[in-house]
Amino acid sequence: MRLCEGLQFLILWVQLSQAETLNQISHRAVGSPLVMDHRSICRKTRRLIGKQAEICRKEPEIVQEVIKGAKLGTGECQFQFKERRWNCSTADKFFGRILMQDRGRGNDWWRNLQDIRETAFVYAVTSAGVTFAVTQSCSMGELLQCGCDYQMKGESPDGSWEWGGCGDDIDFGYTKSREFMDAQTRHRSDIRTLLTLHNNEAGRLAVKNFMRTECKCHGLSGSCAVKTCWKKMPIFREVGVRLKERFNGAFQVMGSNNGKHLIPVGDTIKAPTAEDLVYTNESPNFCKRNRKTGSQGTKGRACNATSMGIGGCDLLCCGRGYKERQVVVEENCKCRFHWCCVVKCSKCTAVKTVHECL
Repeated sequence: MRLCEGLQFLILWVQLSQAETLNQISHRAVGSPLVMDHRSICRKTRRLIGKQAEICRKEPEIVQEVIKGAKLGTGECQFQFKERRWNCSTADKFFGRILMQDRGRGNDWWRNLQDIRETAFVYAVTSAGVTFAVTQSCSMGELLQCGCDYQMKGESPDGSWEWGGCGDDIDFGYTKSREFMDAQTRHRSDIRTLLTLHNNEAGRLAVKNFMRTECKCHGLSGSCAVKTCWKKMPIFREVGVRLKERFNGAFQVMGSNNGKHLIPVGDTIKAPTAEDLVYTNESPNFCKRNRKTGSQGTKGRACNATSMGIGGCDLLCCGRGYKERQVVVEENCKCRFHWCCVVKCSKCTAVKTVHECL
């Protein structure tokens, strides 16, 4: 049986890296257990196809960075959704279930993947994470295939600075992310393929289109006699925030008559741009535990009793109410700065009130 598409394949690696035992992972999602060691994974390239298999055979070190990027994306997903009913948890089988409703049989199981907003975000943030991790490894000299980007040359229009330093080779990271993440969907022709490719690209563009200019001064006694600048990627937290904004404004779409394009649902809605996230189906409410939809429910989740926002007890607990209890926590206290340059703290205990959904 063919392995899952790039994202589902990576998610299994992320889950395995966070699990205490292999039994915590649904092995059936890929047909056999996998391990996080990229060398072991690449020995199984007979079960991969096309560009993914080629990268595993010829560039196993790239695969290691791809795995790092998937973990980076998962961590950012959890941060961005920590106060929502669905919080991007990778516990047990739920994270993978966000991507699929029913595994199905044969080579058509992927047709049952969910096409909801959350799926769109997971695809995008994972693709962005892979782009970021591969590019960063280039700049740090950890990959033989790439290094710093020295394409930017010359001076600024006013002559106040010149291009130099170690720029991030975003084109290389973008290309490798595209080759791996899009590998097993690019030659299919259906609406799910269009959705996957679109959201993968939106994630990559959230990094590539927001490169920043970083500069450094050179001169005696801290003067800025010479100023060199280079291009760096945005901080990944900024990428996560940007994609979360795209999630909030995601476009519901449907396939065109010829099946080659995505068109927005509704006559008065503009078409999504390449940076927008797209989906076809409305999300479940994630209030109750449901393995089929990937919902862990919100029972036992900590909530904010004074907030009217999404993390407030009223919304997070889905109207079921909440309980209050006291917990003892250990915190840093009496912190002092010691020259130079260490901050030392004592440990103090405090009693705090927490609220949890019923």
